[in-house]
Amino acid sequence: MSSGEPQTARERHLLRKGSSQKMALKEKIVQIYEAFFQGEDPSCGNPNFWDELFLLKVNTSFIENEIEKLNGEGLLNLKDNFNLLFFRATECLKQENPIRIVNALKTLCALVRGIFRKSLGSCGFDVINLLIGFDSAEPVMQTLIECLNGFLTGEHPTSLKLLTLKFLLVLITATDNISQNTLLEYIMMNSVFEAVIQILGHPTQRQVLGHDAALVLTLLVQYRKYESANPYIVKLSILDDELALTGYAQVVSTLLADFNREYEKQSTDTQTGWFSALANMVGNMFVAEEKQIELLRGNDSLLLALYEAIHLNRNFITALTHSHTPSTPATPPSSPSPPSSPGADPDSNPKEPPALALETAHTTQPTSLLVTFLQYSSIVIQDTKDATRYNNAKLCFIILTCISEDQYANSLMHDANMTFRVPLHRMPMRHRKVKVEVHPPSRPLVCSLLDLMVEFIMSHMMKTFPMELYLRGLGIIHRVLCYQKKLRVRIQYPWKELWTALINLLKFLLSHEAQLAKKHNIFHLGSKIVNVFNLFITYGDTFLPNPNSYDELYYEIIRMHQTFSNLYSMALRYTTTESEHKDSAARLTNHLVNIRAIINHFTPKVDSWAAANHLSSLTEEQVLEVVRGNYDTLTLKLQDSLDQFERYSEKPKEVPFFTNLVRSIICDVRKGVSNLSAQHQELLQELATIS
Repeated sequence: MSSGEPQTARERHLLRKGSSQKMALKEKIVQIYEAFFQGEDPSCGNPNFWDELFLLKVNTSFIENEIEKLNGEGLLNLKDNFNLLFFRATECLKQENPIRIVNALKTLCALVRGIFRKSLGSCGFDVINLLIGFDSAEPVMQTLIECLNGFLTGEHPTSLKLLTLKFLLVLITATDNISQNTLLEYIMMNSVFEAVIQILGHPTQRQVLGHDAALVLTLLVQYRKYESANPYIVKLSILDDELALTGYAQVVSTLLADFNREYEKQSTDTQTGWFSALANMVGNMFVAEEKQIELLRGNDSLLLALYEAIHLNRNFITALTHSHTPSTPATPPSSPSPPSSPGADPDSNPKEPPALALETAHTTQPTSLLVTFLQYSSIVIQDTKDATRYNNAKLCFIILTCISEDQYANSLMHDANMTFRVPLHRMPMRHRKVKVEVHPPSRPLVCSLLDLMVEFIMSHMMKTFPMELYLRGLGIIHRVLCYQKKLRVRIQYPWKELWTALINLLKFLLSHEAQLAKKHNIFHLGSKIVNVFNLFITYGDTFLPNPNSYDELYYEIIRMHQTFSNLYSMALRYTTTESEHKDSAARLTNHLVNIRAIINHFTPKVDSWAAANHLSSLTEEQVLEVVRGNYDTLTLKLQDSLDQFERYSEKPKEVPFFTNLVRSIICDVRKGVSNLSAQHQELLQELATIS
């Protein structure tokens, strides 16, 4: 029954009493809503009223706006009408007519959004009473969720499943603080977990529904997670459905890969020529910046989904490294020129953009969620100045911390038979031009993880010093080394690059001591750096690839002896003052004992050898010769707990971070589902065709 058809006597009966000819110009559905908001019951005396009502196109904006106009007393006066409309819309979901089902769902969306928006700050139970009524809330919500589960798992159009997930997101994001949304108690009692998991495990459904399905699950996990037993946390933690876990991983991987492609495309666009770049700079810089921030905020929910899966479910680690060929982007990046012919040197084609060359080089290479995530992280960590980017990078580091302390994840990352090419992006700096390695080598994933940490260390020595991220990065390195020491795993990795990065970081701390010490405990950070060296010194023979690597470690310590000596002097100076960092400074001096012993033992011997051979300076090989000949007389102190670390725990340290993150995600999701009518204009036509 469309709004353009002539009115029948039955339809005129739906209008409120006394409606004038002028009022007839309004949509029939609006006239009916007006009757509801006048406190009338238009269904009285018309047994077919509800069947006919839900055939009319819903005007969600009108419902929400009318609720917004009401004061507290007006809301309470209309409680019976709200309850009636909610109940009838829920009952309508049991029918087989898809148009009625869609209109009933949209009506429920409008009621939930309108009542909750009006009642923000009020008691959650008042909202439930206004919407459904205390006495009938439990059976009505049970019916509602049973119907939603039926739509998600049954033979229904994909568009209806999508609308169902959107409605669930409307329910879940009704309050800024998810734990105050008492309506979710009914979704705890009547689970949608199995239906969501079925979608994630379905190879075609998850391509369209996967993002919303993962989002529903991720947000439900957040409900009162620190207060009571959340059944979604329990079920996600014990889930062992390989298809569903792999599907979950592919949903996250595909969407992160889309971000990576978009970034590569933007990077390509900015390299098309200095004149055009200059001409567009002023007009585009702010738009591009806002777009990038918006993309990052959108990815917060994906990263949270990835975090919860890794943090809660040990079975997910297999899906994390599951090898597959790269997915095709929904909208392939446009290319100004075709790819070069097979076998041609990619560097010989100056017109081919770097991102396209990168994509062409890797289309046949296997990838995995971890490969995509490492690439994503390399993009995100480049700029951490504003809050959105910083929090995104922090979440990436937390995820990598969870991965690096999992023994099974480490065994997969260190597996020499499981190699991947990981194109890591690098922050543009004065001393280098290449932003991404076009042809990265195929290596175990742990090498790329270490490269990512080295890159972060080298590129973030700045005034706005990201202290927390540095501590997390060093913690990730430490966990990897502890695994290698424990299982005597030797990887072919250029360890000198790590040592050089750590020494450069110490130099930065020393040269900016006055400014940094006022804001941060740089002695704690110094201890973390020194203890990475101590781990190599004490246990390096168990995991370094060969004896030469161990010799090179000593060479670097001797060569940079002045940096370590200055670090000791700085720490010693703070131990003699009443500084808040006095104890941390004292610990740092203790941690330096073996490094100082190495310097004090070998430096005189190197100087003596140079004097005996009448040389003013020595080559690296000559110094190494002295080192190799004097190991026997070196005495080192055995330091305790070098291979121990505090395992990651979300509670209590990270509770404020995740609470704020979830609040931010909820606000973003709520905006995304705020206008379901606009998002589903074609849905009714599709369902009308099906029916």
